Amino acid sequence: MKSAFAKISFILFFLLSLSGCGKIGDKTSSLTLIYGAVAAISFVLLLSYLFFIREKRLWFTVLFVSVSVVNTGYFLLAISPTLSLALNANRIAYLGSVFLPLSMFMIILGVTNIRYNKILPWLLLCISSLVFFVAASPGFLDIYYKEVSLKIVNGVSSLDKVYGPWHPLYLFYLLGYFIAMITVIIRAAVKKLIGSVFHGVFLAISVFVNIGVWLIEQLSDIDFEFLSVSYIITELFLLGIDQVMKENQRLKEIVNQKNEAGPTHTGDDNTASSLPDGNFKEVFIHGLDTLTPKERELFDEYVSGKTTKDILESMNITENTLKFHNKNIYSKLGVKSRKQLIEIHKLISESDVEDDTCVNVQQ
Repeated sequence: MKSAFAKISFILFFLLSLSGCGKIGDKTSSLTLIYGAVAAISFVLLLSYLFFIREKRLWFTVLFVSVSVVNTGYFLLAISPTLSLALNANRIAYLGSVFLPLSMFMIILGVTNIRYNKILPWLLLCISSLVFFVAASPGFLDIYYKEVSLKIVNGVSSLDKVYGPWHPLYLFYLLGYFIAMITVIIRAAVKKLIGSVFHGVFLAISVFVNIGVWLIEQLSDIDFEFLSVSYIITELFLLGIDQVMKENQRLKEIVNQKNEAGPTHTGDDNTASSLPDGNFKEVFIHGLDTLTPKERELFDEYVSGKTTKDILESMNITENTLKFHNKNIYSKLGVKSRKQLIEIHKLISESDVEDDTCVNVQQ
């Protein structure tokens, strides 16, 4: 995820540097290339989500589709030769732009474990549909744009607009969602519904990035829709945070299951076959006591954060030997991977610290 994010960010930065950000009317044809590249990246990310993410969620699907639709609309607008095609491209862009904040809001509600009435998504969907129909009205009604014409500068098309009385509706719509998302994050942080402060900060960043970009576009004459880029960054942020929090929840469930399951009998005297009781903490600690000196050394290297390459060099062993030791260590500790070992060790260590704190407070 980090690697893909870095590559996409580099590509976008490179493409944006080709054109610069001049005043409106100074656009160059390189903007068409940029919009096309951003639209292509959005589509590739959508396909990647659909084909490579096993546990798909409705609102993440809506988010990725919306980002792809928005950027496709921007690209089609830039290459539109007639006003009619430009207005249709503008409608496509608004279709994605209207449903994108809705999906973001529902994702943040899910990630922060905030409970809501089942009717809420349907109510918000109706509001979003209304806003879209208003934003898509140019060419039929003059409530959103009083007047609109096509402007082509150096082969790049754009709409020259005179805003109508209903144009502020979309602005208030976006601001409403931004405020709602920040409110949800703050509430979840106060009620400790978020896994950690780190997760809350990244959720807030994913929202503030779009707020900042949107404000910049409202207050300055920039000829490029930077929201097209910030939307991509946002979907990657939210997907990454969701995956991390799901993994943390999975590990906690493993700990709880081990606590409830009782002792593990493997039929092998070299593994944790007879345990004092069914507590997973004692299972893990008992497993540590059964490690050989070499296995304990390797365990210490893992929890200290050493990489495989560093471990092979420091312990002077081969990769096959490392795999052999891993199999024994995982079996004795009741884990399935190095990542799980490290995370469960961290959870147990934090639990010990909390227990000590409680004892000190009682004394």
